[in-house]
Amino acid sequence: MPAPSTIAADAVVSIHYTLTLNDGAVVDSSQGGEPLDYLHGHGNLVPGLEQQLAGHAVGEQLQAVVPPGDGYGERDPEGVQTVPRDAFPGDMEIESGMQFQAEGEDGEPTMLVITAVEGDQVTVDLNHPLAGETLNFEIVVEAIREATAEELQHGHVHGPHGHAH
Repeated sequence: MPAPSTIAADAVVSIHYTLTLNDGAVVDSSQGGEPLDYLHGHGNLVPGLEQQLAGHAVGEQLQAVVPPGDGYGERDPEGVQTVPRDAFPGDMEIESGMQFQAEGEDGEPTMLVITAVEGDQVTVDLNHPLAGETLNFEIVVEAIREATAEELQHGHVHGPHGHAH
C-alpha cells in the first residue's frame, strides 16, 4: 500500500521542530538530531499542534502557534500546594527547582516541581512547566508512512526494528 501523501489519522509522521515561547526562549528542538516520529490522531502530541499538522505533506514547512488551552492548559493556582517536609524521604536533600514524579489522584504519574523550601514546609507546583504558555512551533514534515497494525493497537510509533518502548 502506498504511503499517505498528507498527514491524517493513523499515519506515522516524522517532523523536525523547534519550540519557542513568546519571549523567544527555545524550549526544545530536534534540529541537529533525529526527527520526532509520532502516530497522528492518537494523542501523542499536544492537541493544538496535532490539529495544525493535519493535511500537510512531506517537505512542507509551517509555523504553528498553540494557545495554552490547546497545549498544556492554563496554570491552575490550586496546583501549587504546601506539603510537610516529611512527605519526602528523610535523608533526601530537598531544593527549589527539583522535579519529582508522583502518583496523582487518578493513580497516573504526575510531575511536580519544588518551588520553595521553608523550614519544615515544601511548596510544590503540580502544573506542567509549560502550562499557561503559548507554544510556537517551527515544523518541517520529513516523512509520512502508514502505521503498522501493532502501532495502531498500541497507540504509538515503534522503533525501526519493531517494538521499542
